[in-house]
Amino acid sequence: MNYRHGFHAGNFADVVKHLALVAVLEYLKRKTAPFAYIDSHAGCGVYDLFGSAAVRTKEAEGGILRLAGLTYGPAVLSVYLELAADGHAYPGSPLIAAKLKRPEDRLVAIERHPEEFAALGACLKPYRKARAVEADGYARLAAMPPPPERRGLILIDPPFEDENEFETCACAFASAFRRFATGIYLLWFPVKAAAEADRFCGEILAAGVRKALRIDVTLKAVVEGKLDMAGLVAVNPPYGLEAEMRGCLDAVLPRLDAAASIKWLAGGE
Repeated sequence: MNYRHGFHAGNFADVVKHLALVAVLEYLKRKTAPFAYIDSHAGCGVYDLFGSAAVRTKEAEGGILRLAGLTYGPAVLSVYLELAADGHAYPGSPLIAAKLKRPEDRLVAIERHPEEFAALGACLKPYRKARAVEADGYARLAAMPPPPERRGLILIDPPFEDENEFETCACAFASAFRRFATGIYLLWFPVKAAAEADRFCGEILAAGVRKALRIDVTLKAVVEGKLDMAGLVAVNPPYGLEAEMRGCLDAVLPRLDAAASIKWLAGGE
């Protein structure tokens, strides 16, 4: 399947992924030491929810736009909703990170598509120590040394355009994990077949991961040809992430008309 993000920005999967992203970034900010945030497939940074791509799929109508007026839930949810408060411009993961990071924290956003890279660069220009890189995200992860900060988050959120994308993604993660085994990783994936998703999670664990939390969200109303289930694996999740995500999902899932499963693949709290 092709998951070009402009068509799916702000959908149910984005809501869950970005809630986890905000939770991890807020955790990293609790310590004074700077951290690095690396986004392997960054996209263009911001998306018009009423532009031609979003209007064509109308997926934001079943996601972020349903959360308007929501006033209860954990602090993480409030932070996310404030970031996404603009009814038209929805922030992608690199812009969320740029807005939440401190001046001393470093952001590297990787994007290979020239047009999206140009938009990404413009989006990140106002933020200190935030850099857009035009490159293949998988190749960059494979060659990337540990960040000098020695703490941080890597988001791996590919478009899943290629037939062998799950295998490619797992291999890139394993390479990065060998170099930066203490980092926090968030890996997003669409779920079209349970066996394929389970195999992908098994390949992540095979890299030597000792602690991993999996979150799956499923829409109750299935529409043929549209994504109705997505997963997220948090490797080395910070303490309390499970509880924070459960609290957030308790608040948003009724509005999204969705159900969730949260389980430990390895380790636990």
